[in-house]
Amino acid sequence: MKGKVLLTAAVTGAGDTIKKNPHVPVTPKEIAESAIESAKAGATIAHVHARNPETGGISHNVDHYREIVERIRESETDVIINITSGGGGDFIPSLSTPSAGGEGTDMQTPRERHEPVGQLLPEMCTLDCGSTNFGNMIYMSPTDWLREQAKLIQESGVKPELECFDTGHVRFAKQLIDEGLIDGDPMFQFCLGIPWGAEADAETMLYMRNRLPENAHWSAFGIGRMQMPIAAQSAMLGGNVRVGLEDNIYLSKGVPATNEQLVDKAVTMLNGHGLEPMTPEEARDYLQLRNPHGGQ
Repeated sequence: MKGKVLLTAAVTGAGDTIKKNPHVPVTPKEIAESAIESAKAGATIAHVHARNPETGGISHNVDHYREIVERIRESETDVIINITSGGGGDFIPSLSTPSAGGEGTDMQTPRERHEPVGQLLPEMCTLDCGSTNFGNMIYMSPTDWLREQAKLIQESGVKPELECFDTGHVRFAKQLIDEGLIDGDPMFQFCLGIPWGAEADAETMLYMRNRLPENAHWSAFGIGRMQMPIAAQSAMLGGNVRVGLEDNIYLSKGVPATNEQLVDKAVTMLNGHGLEPMTPEEARDYLQLRNPHGGQ
């Protein structure tokens, strides 16, 4: 869509960020309100994780997701909801027992990872297209598990966003397409700068972009201080944009951000390049999304 880009706000994530930035939303109410404020600031899509309201850590509780989704849907905003389906994929090897996960391991089956998506039927969800060394942890998403999860998403009618943390993930995402497990024009998300995945630079972005199917849509994000540079480079190279507290918690050095401030900063950047965010209505047509109230 000429002159328009998708602008995603990834509002909270699951990382240990709440002690570093008091604006990171934790409760379902806070997460929903932050998504709504991001939409008012110009976000097309709200990417949602749930957190445990008591600990601030990751939550797989479908009721937490349900409250978030219902609050957003009941608001006056029309933002597209994109739920994570990454679920429990965190494996921390134990040196004393390598075959078992150590403290902090959090693993779910493909069906368990899909449960919030399958029950709540958001318009979009993520699908992490491979395993990766995620800092000192292994995020595990084996190929046969991904095939099972892709089939569950396909059967639900939800649009998968194919998350690629490294170049091999693009290859496997294309394999899922070739196997008929991804319907319509695919949507790729390049996740750049995460230790130890793909680098957050234009060269890596171009490498990944140039290997996409001709009918693919794509977006890219960088973490930390690379959030806005990668957003700008993605927009200039014909891609879409993601910002938010999941990926970066600062507005500037040492200044904690809110999600709506990061969205506003991205909108200003886009406007400076003659671009603007798509409305949710425009994006539904662009991405061929299901009607959030049922049907296509």
